[in-house]
Formats: sequence, structure tokens, C-alpha cells
Amino acid sequence: MTTSTGAAGQDEAASSEPSSTPARAGWVLGALIVVAAVANLGLAVANVALPSIGKHFDASQVSLNLVAVGYSLGLAASVLYFGALGDRYGRKLLLMIGMCLTVPADCLAAWAPSIGVLFGARVIGGLAAGMAYPTTLALITALWSGPARTKSIALWAATGGAIAALGPLCSGILLEHFWWGSVFLLTLPLAFVGLVMAIKLVPAHVNETTAPVDHQGGALSIVMVGALILGINFAPVPNKGTLVLGLLVVAAAALIAFYIRQRRAQSPLYDLHAAARPTFWVAAIAGIVVFGSLMGAMYIGQQFLQNVLEYSTVDSGLAILPAAFCMVLAAPRSAKLVEARGARFTLLLGYAFVLLGFLTMLLLWKEHISYWKVGIGYAFVGIGVGLAGTPASHSLTASVPVKRVGMASGTADLQRDLGGAIMQSIFGALLTAGYATAAGAAIAASGNKSVTSSVESELTKSFASAADAAKRYPESIQHTIVEAAKASFLKGDEWAYAAGIIAVLLGAVLVFFKFPKGQDEKLLLAQYQTEDSQGTPGGAERAPELSGVPKAQPAGP
Repeated sequence: MTTSTGAAGQDEAASSEPSSTPARAGWVLGALIVVAAVANLGLAVANVALPSIGKHFDASQVSLNLVAVGYSLGLAASVLYFGALGDRYGRKLLLMIGMCLTVPADCLAAWAPSIGVLFGARVIGGLAAGMAYPTTLALITALWSGPARTKSIALWAATGGAIAALGPLCSGILLEHFWWGSVFLLTLPLAFVGLVMAIKLVPAHVNETTAPVDHQGGALSIVMVGALILGINFAPVPNKGTLVLGLLVVAAAALIAFYIRQRRAQSPLYDLHAAARPTFWVAAIAGIVVFGSLMGAMYIGQQFLQNVLEYSTVDSGLAILPAAFCMVLAAPRSAKLVEARGARFTLLLGYAFVLLGFLTMLLLWKEHISYWKVGIGYAFVGIGVGLAGTPASHSLTASVPVKRVGMASGTADLQRDLGGAIMQSIFGALLTAGYATAAGAAIAASGNKSVTSSVESELTKSFASAADAAKRYPESIQHTIVEAAKASFLKGDEWAYAAGIIAVLLGAVLVFFKFPKGQDEKLLLAQYQTEDSQGTPGGAERAPELSGVPKAQPAGP
């Protein structure tokens, strides 16, 4: 492996770190991005098809919720454990198994004979993604170093976010021409290409550990994260309070047991000493806010576009394109900012753009608006995620030894899944509450005594329920009900956007006060590297150079 050294900084300890890259770096990075795209696209395809799935299986809302959450459940619950398995037994091996398992899982989902089988297939697909997705970031961390690693992570993060944003568009196009199951076949070509590229290009063994895997910790992490994800997703569902409480109790008990296990295990699954480093835990929380904001904005935005502006499924997917474009455009700038100004500055700049996005949605997203107001809101969010996604992921991987990078890559994946689950749950609950309050007030203000309690319940439940109820009445009354439902939806989504603004502001305060500034960050990371190389408490033995990797090329400037 060869390196290229940047100019020295003001302090020798904080000088520019040399860059190193693998041979055929562009092709290797392309292979890893394609593999990551399979997981990102898999997360995004199901939601658009849920109405068609519900009609086909005559499914309950609870069943549809399970289908919606199945993929992220399998992915999020398994990433910490699979990340450790990859560190020990081979990241390329786990990646290839994940790509191979994607094919039958997607086919089973596409032709599922029942809603239960569909849910199971989605969970299996999530487990396959859990094998492949975190290993992509782990391999980038192991194969690249210095500014070259930062740039690679930026491209990896931005491309993943952009593909997730394009998922609804691709699904909508397929649903206009094919059956509901076609959306689950979108990832098959990518899985095949990713598998072939990984076999041909990705090194077999890169800075792997020989320490035993903490299987007990892995099992506890699956229970902990799985119960938490289910609890969060079921929280907004009516009449599921007991189930949600039980799931959260299980998650809390598993968390306590997991913490005790990690304190006592000789080779813990999750290094609590490394996790306590401010460059790690602050970045983890910051990433949850950033990626949660993206998923929350997409979740509420799709409903706004279809319910209030009456966009078609395809048109609402096309409306998201500015977010995808801006994420990819901002990523290279983000990498340069991280190297020049540090992760803290770049995170805060990204937060500022996400905040502008939510403010645009709150103040400008009204009935009968022009598309440019929609596009600029998504563009702001896209720029913000493109800027903040890189330092959030880069700081995680830079804070742990390369041999334990599976822990960091698993945490980076949890940022997306937990962030999305938390923000969608909060946004959904606030939208529902705000809609019901506004709709109830409108009914009371109308003075119509003929509205029965059952009809009022339908009208205040959701926009979709009100629209369905309106079909039973003459056209003139239908129009009145739908317009009132639109006005109530706009009141509800204001609650959701306000919550997004509060979350971003709280995240920015945390980053501002707790994340080290540029020079301090470099000094801390250098200190952590020294601790890890010397095997001090909480550290790890320094990883050897790459094994079996072709001669590397110098990194670009």
C-alpha cells in the first residue's frame, strides 16, 4: 500500500493524515456502493405498494404496518451482530452471502401467497441486507485512510440516501404497469451486479480480528433493537398501547442485560469504552437526527403531495428528485469541509440546511402551491443530509480501531433505521393528532347536528378515512368533506414539521457543545489511535496491514 501525504498543519499532531487507497480504488468503491444500494433501495420500495397490498390480501392496518417495518426490522436488529461476525470471519464472505440471500427473499416477497409470508420474506430480506450493508462501510474504512477515506464515505453516504429517495419513484412507475409484487424485484439486478463486482474486485481479508465473537451479546442486541423498532413503529397505531408497552419493556430489559454483558465480556460485541468517546456517541446521535429528518420529511411529504396537492404516485416520486440530486452534489463538498474545518462545522452546516427545509415545509407547503416551493424544501433537506451524513459516518469509523470497525458500521446503519423509525413514528403520531383536532373543531364549528358519532370518528381518523367516507355522499358534499380534510391535514402536518424543527435544533445544540472543534477533534482521534495501538484499556491491538490485497495506488489530491 502506498500513500500520499498532505501539507502539514499548524500543529504536527494535527497535520493532514496520509491517504491510502486500494488498487483499482474506483472500481472497488463502485462495487461497495452497488451493494449498499441494494439495502437502501430495499428499504424504500414497500411503502408505495402498501395500498395495493392491502387490497390484494384484504389486510388489516396492523398487517400492513408489519410489512412496512419488516425489512428495517431484520436489518436493524442484525447489523451489530453481523458487523462483529464480518470483523472475525471475513467481511467479503458475509457480503456475498447477503447478496445471494437477497434473491430468494425478494422473489418470495414478490410472489407471496399470504400477508404473513410477505412479512417473513421482508424480514429475511432485511437480514440479508444486515449481512451486506454494514460490511460496505467497514471495508471502506479498512481499505482507505486519510482524506481519501473521507471522500469515499461521502460518496457512499450520499449515493445511499439518493437511492432511498428514488425508491418511491421507481416503485410508482412499476405499479402503473405491473402487479404489486414487482416493486420487490427492483433490487434483483443490483444484487446480481453487486455480487459479481464484489467477487471480482473486493479483497478477501482486510484487517480482520482473531478475537472470539460475543454471541451472547449478539443475541441480546437482536432482541434489544428488534423490540425497540417494533415498539416505535406500533406506537402511533390505535389500541396497541399494551403491545407497545410490552415491547419497550423487553427492549429495556435487553438493553440492561446487553450493557452488563459488554462490561463483563472479555471480547465484547460493542466496545463501551470506544462508544463513550465524544466523536463516537455525539456523531451517532447526530446521525439519527439527520437521517431521521430525511425519512420523516419523505414520509409526511409523500402524503402531502398525494392528499393535498393530488399528485399521482409517479409525480410525487418525481417531486423528490431535488433531494436526491442535492445529496449527491453536496457529498464531495462535505468531504472537503470535514478535512478542512472538521466534522463539527460540517455537521452544523448540514443541520442549518435541514432546518431551512423544515421551515420551508412549515411556511410554504400549502394547498394549490407551485412545484418550486415543494422542490426547494426537498433541495434544502437533500443538501443538509448530503453535508451532515459524511461527518456522522466518518466520525464513527475514525473513533474505533480498524479491527472493530464492524461496530462503527453497524452503528452507522442504526442511525438510518432508528432515526427513520423514531422520526416517522413521532411525525405520524403528531400528524394524526393534529388532523383529528382540526377535523373535530371543523365539525363542531359547522353546527351540523346530523353528524353521528360513527361518522365523526371516520372523518377525524385520517385523511384517507375521510375521503372514503365522502364517497357515500352527493358530489357537492364530497367536495366539502375533502376540502375540510385537506385543511385539517395541513394543520396536522404543521405539528410534524414543528417537531422536525425542534429535533434539528436540539441536535445542533448537542453537536455545538459536545462535539470537539476541528483541531481538538484531530488531536483526540490521534490520541484514540495511540490508545488502540498500544492496547490500553478499552483499546485494541493495532491492526496489521492488508492481507492478500493487490498493490495499492496513491490517493488523489
